[in-house]
Amino acid sequence: MTVIEHRVETDRAITPDYSGRKFTEEQIAQGVHRKFIGGHWDGHGQHQVEFLTDHGLRPQHKFLDVGCGAFRAGRHFVDLLERGHYYGIDANLSLIETGYEVELTDEQRAKLPTENLRANDRFDANFGVKFDYAIAQSVFTHVSLNHMRLCLNRVSRVMRPGGKFYVTFFEQPPGTRLDKITAIRKGGRPLLSEQNVFWYFRSDLQWVAGFGAWKFRYIGDWGHPNGQKMVEYTRLPDSGKLGDNIKRGRRWLARKIYPA
Repeated sequence: MTVIEHRVETDRAITPDYSGRKFTEEQIAQGVHRKFIGGHWDGHGQHQVEFLTDHGLRPQHKFLDVGCGAFRAGRHFVDLLERGHYYGIDANLSLIETGYEVELTDEQRAKLPTENLRANDRFDANFGVKFDYAIAQSVFTHVSLNHMRLCLNRVSRVMRPGGKFYVTFFEQPPGTRLDKITAIRKGGRPLLSEQNVFWYFRSDLQWVAGFGAWKFRYIGDWGHPNGQKMVEYTRLPDSGKLGDNIKRGRRWLARKIYPA
């Protein structure tokens, strides 16, 4: 049986609807674990690899998959990368275990040691290596701004200077009223804007960059099947201390958002 590290920092962090969800053998046989992460199983994983390779990812790079799930994209990244160069974290242990046992081939498992995988609710990506590239696909579409800040802070600590972290999100158009009420088609239940953690303004994604040593760049459309937009965070050069880098990032953001 596959044994994946489950690093729980506090039981209060576990959310039953996601990180606490476990899949039965019957559900796995029915592909429920695939639907759980949003479907689009056959094409969207490969699309992520094509996007990253177009932006410089090569087999020799160390790569971190934040929210790796059941390896919809991970199986393709494992094929591309050198042995042991793919790393993945996800809040749900059952998803990682299921993906490793069911969705990977023997050849892919040989290239992906279980030591490169971890279940954790708080973006602990410290595997003792520095990464060149990372992606968080359909992660920021389900979390709060505080989660985003935590993610960028922790991933910043394990990225090489100049490393690229690509993040997707649902973008709300500039000028959207903050008291907007959205009509949800399924069931017809209205959703208040302040209760919706599924969309953010572009400036929100720019603001959270200041809580790690990051430079922000908006990419926008990249062919996501549900219209998620893409942003790029580039790890700023080391200046001795992470705190100094964060201060530099905040100053850079301040100049961009509030130019003199």
